[in-house]
Amino acid sequence: MSVSGSARLMNRWRIMPRSGAAFRLRKGEYLEVIDPDGGQVSDLLAYNATDVREALSNGRTFDYEETIRLSTDNCLWSNRSNRMLTIAEDTVGSHDFLLTPCSEDTFRHFYPDKPVHRGCFGNLAQALAPFGVEPDMIPCAFNLFMNVPVDAATGKIEVLPPTSKAGDRIRMRAEMDLVIGLTACSAYASNGGTFKPIDYRILTDSLDEA
Repeated sequence: MSVSGSARLMNRWRIMPRSGAAFRLRKGEYLEVIDPDGGQVSDLLAYNATDVREALSNGRTFDYEETIRLSTDNCLWSNRSNRMLTIAEDTVGSHDFLLTPCSEDTFRHFYPDKPVHRGCFGNLAQALAPFGVEPDMIPCAFNLFMNVPVDAATGKIEVLPPTSKAGDRIRMRAEMDLVIGLTACSAYASNGGTFKPIDYRILTDSLDEA
């Protein structure tokens, strides 16, 4: 497994606050992403490991799953209409697939009184570069644990603090060989104003606790 930007723990990997990592996930393996302290968002990207021009698509996913509230048993689809990941377990049930990864421009736009940070976009671009992914190939991420309610009457969106608690997780099965990009999000609003780590594990079985 090729990994960048993360530290090895006893039985999992840790992405430190406001950073990112990239690694391979083989078909049939499970990726478990854990919010160890609670209230922390993680941006997830997926690419076909044999052709990184095929990438995660929020539009295809919304179309085929017929919902914007993605949770257990929903699939995440590619821009070529192939299943990439299936959600096998989800203890939170609140994730966002509408908003783009935060970037330097995000910080200039929303946080003019804060230091500019490269954000999840910059972290993903750096982590994914060794796999042949260029910045312009980064789509909207599946923002794990992110709380973005949509007003049914007006369509207006808000970014509220995550509802995830310490130890909450989401587990997804790879439907093809993938390259995964993953972050511990850097945006103030997304994480309720604090920045914490994200943990992840790669499992060979949905019930594997190793």
